[in-house]
Amino acid sequence: MNSLPKDPAPPAGEDDRDTAVKRLQEAYAKGHISHDELDERLHKALTAKTHDELMSALASLPGESAGTTSTIAALSGRIRRRGAWRVPRTLKVESAFGRVHLDLSRAVIEHPVVDIELQVGTGKAKITVPRDAVIDFEDLRTVWKAALHKTRRRSRPGGPKIRISGTMGFGRLKIRHARR
Repeated sequence: MNSLPKDPAPPAGEDDRDTAVKRLQEAYAKGHISHDELDERLHKALTAKTHDELMSALASLPGESAGTTSTIAALSGRIRRRGAWRVPRTLKVESAFGRVHLDLSRAVIEHPVVDIELQVGTGKAKITVPRDAVIDFEDLRTVWKAALHKTRRRSRPGGPKIRISGTMGFGRLKIRHARR
């Protein structure tokens, strides 16, 4: 029986390390970790070569509460999140006129399920999810064009579930999986 080769772990970038350092400093300031543990974890974070090594430095830190909801809103223009940003449990995105681009491929996702509610009037939306993410957008209402999503042929188990809901007016939502 042949097994598929494992995908290499994504490399950790400087933005990823900076985000990890900030989280560790916050945890120390709030008394969640000791000074010695801070030193050890900072060393791990700053020398991490892959995203998985970086996440091991953040293991067991308290996350956001399950009820945490963040809202990003703009009347017009572009809403864009990319790099090593921290994805809340529930994210609401509101745009009357403009483009929305959420790139979760290098984001810090601490929850097994993430809900994204889109309220887009006129404009395009694009969401890039991690390779191993499972997508559910059955609760998304589209007025003009149906959402585009190409499912992955092969994916690793254990990825986050991304549930997308809300309303897309005159525009199209494109969902794609990251290549690495």
